[in-house]
Amino acid sequence: MCSWCWGFAPVAKALVEQAQAAGVELHLVVGGLRTGSGSALEPTTRRYILEHWQAVTEATGQPFRFDGALPDGFVYDTEPACRAIVTARSLAPDCAWTLVGLIQQAFYAEGRDVTQASVLVELAEQAGVPRIEFAEHFDHADQHKATQADFSWVQDLGIAGFPTLLAERNGQLALLTNGYQPLSELSPLLGRWLERAACV
Repeated sequence: MCSWCWGFAPVAKALVEQAQAAGVELHLVVGGLRTGSGSALEPTTRRYILEHWQAVTEATGQPFRFDGALPDGFVYDTEPACRAIVTARSLAPDCAWTLVGLIQQAFYAEGRDVTQASVLVELAEQAGVPRIEFAEHFDHADQHKATQADFSWVQDLGIAGFPTLLAERNGQLALLTNGYQPLSELSPLLGRWLERAACV
């Protein structure tokens, strides 16, 4: 539920394929952009967010549904969507990336409320996670803890912008991007990192 991450989705997909082709293990970590406020969006905040959405669609071409977006009373809490990814990651790791895309598509392009468990269960099933298993685990304390652990890891690294792409070799992290960049910039950068990794 980060608009620049939605804008980055096609770039991320291509980079994932590039890394996988090189045999690199991928790990998806959720950042917790807007969590726990519990209060509905103020009109000024809504306008500010929609301006960001407009900038993202202009820069990336990703579709947004502006009509009826962020309705009155909407609580913009990304924790449930993040927890859905963490739950999918624990139950069916190969489905987690697919679920990210489905949640983003549902929220940004279709105007669905992905803070609701019922919507997340449906999307998880579409991604290939068994519905009953996902529903049983989604609200379990272990998934809440695992989601908070992701948030803490991101905060401890000082990451404040999304999307962020890190590469790790021998316990050392390298920052490939913090924020949106086009594939034309990132693919060669990842390629150079993969070449160096292959030489070690």
